[in-house]
Amino acid sequence: MSEYHTPVLLDESISALVTNPSGIYADVTFGGGGHTAEILSRLNEDGHVIAFDRDEDALSNRIDDPRLILIRSDFRFIHNHILRLAHDCAGSDPRLSERLKDGLDGILADLGVSSHQFDTASRGFSFRYDALLDMRMNQEGGMTAADVVGTYSQEDLERILRIYGEVDNSRRVAQLIVSARERGGISTTGELYAAIAGAVPAYSGHKFLAKVFQALRIEVNHEMRSLEKFLEGAAASLKDEGRLAVITYHSLEDRMVKNFIRTGNAGGKEEKDLFGVVSAPFRAVNRKPLLPSESEIASNTRARSAKLRVASRNMGGRK
Repeated sequence: MSEYHTPVLLDESISALVTNPSGIYADVTFGGGGHTAEILSRLNEDGHVIAFDRDEDALSNRIDDPRLILIRSDFRFIHNHILRLAHDCAGSDPRLSERLKDGLDGILADLGVSSHQFDTASRGFSFRYDALLDMRMNQEGGMTAADVVGTYSQEDLERILRIYGEVDNSRRVAQLIVSARERGGISTTGELYAAIAGAVPAYSGHKFLAKVFQALRIEVNHEMRSLEKFLEGAAASLKDEGRLAVITYHSLEDRMVKNFIRTGNAGGKEEKDLFGVVSAPFRAVNRKPLLPSESEIASNTRARSAKLRVASRNMGGRK
């Protein structure tokens, strides 16, 4: 599993998540299975883990454990799947069905792209390899990054580069993409790099390209909308005092998670009832995000931007 992906903030996230060794937990980003394996190691024979991943490659990392249920799906549909699972196992395992209806004890989401996805050239996630511009988490359908750069208007390209990648000269990059595709199209990572080379700063080229590729990946996979729907589904799926642990890797994700925990919506707008109670579904466990140690960053550089936020389900709102 470590060759596929090294789990980030492993002990910190699972220690905060697992409060009941007999509980039912969900790992909605199964990936290499590292976080799931650690959850299972802290559960007794009555505990269960429901894991989700939409990437076919990740499913090959299935763990042989009767306490694990692995579902191929986008995590945005978590609540629907929990309800369906409770219904489907009513006959075969009525006790598990009733427990699922009561709600989950914890949900973990690691929002990072796996090392395997970055390091597999054909997936098109990295500018380090010349490959087809794909970037789809689920390769069975949907638009690719090549579709985005090939069909989006200059204004829309500028928008996603600015918002999702926080690219400083997003207008210039969008102009270069449109000009290049008019001359012959952009279908590979190498062609994209050649198209925008004139805008890449000499002193921070890798960081700049990472932002451009991040913006395209987020757009292709509808990541921000999926995250918002996931947070809503997590709130509906957890029992009272159930834990939510989310590991983010860029400011857009972290801001949305922070806002949702604090206010119950992605925009961060507090809504109060007649008694002045904020109807937030969560209560923050750690006021500030937990960060990886220097030793973890030294051994896994992809952990350097990770932040862990943990919250407890709060059925009664808060004052």
